Amino acid sequence: MTSLISSSAEAAHALAVSLLSKAQVQPGSTIPEHPVKESAPDAPVTLKFAGAGKNVIVGVPGAFTGTCNAQIPEYIQHYDKFKAKGVNEVYVVGVNDAFVMKAWKEQLAPQGTGVRFIADDKGDFTSGLGLMFDASPILGAPRSKRYVIIADNNKVESIFIEEDPTKITVTKAETVLAHLS
Repeated sequence: MTSLISSSAEAAHALAVSLLSKAQVQPGSTIPEHPVKESAPDAPVTLKFAGAGKNVIVGVPGAFTGTCNAQIPEYIQHYDKFKAKGVNEVYVVGVNDAFVMKAWKEQLAPQGTGVRFIADDKGDFTSGLGLMFDASPILGAPRSKRYVIIADNNKVESIFIEEDPTKITVTKAETVLAHLS
């Protein structure tokens, strides 16, 4: 009985991911506008990229996970280099709640940082990008692929997606900096 329930739950998660995800964004795609949270769980905001210049969006599978804890400090450390390359904002987006993202930011940058930590608690923003995957075996639910988007206004200029979300290769801060003109 337990294996039947477990198998049913896994199938439901896989189906949820396929239903939530649209076609994966590509260079030239428009970045969708969906409510997310930044400062508080009861204060949804919509990230509007139209007219916002160049921005970097870093998608992570899960706050506080080992690989994410290894990846994001580079973005905090190199924040001024991103700004010097003309980047308006650097966003870290996780399919986590606002409490978790705020606590993670405080742990990684206790002195503060210009990097913005965004809670996509319902996964709508990530799904709109077509970048969800079924992480239920490890993280208990569908989560974001590990990706970086360089956006020019509301258009995807470049996108980098890790084939293996437990690795940091194409989504390293230094790698992304090298792609900025």
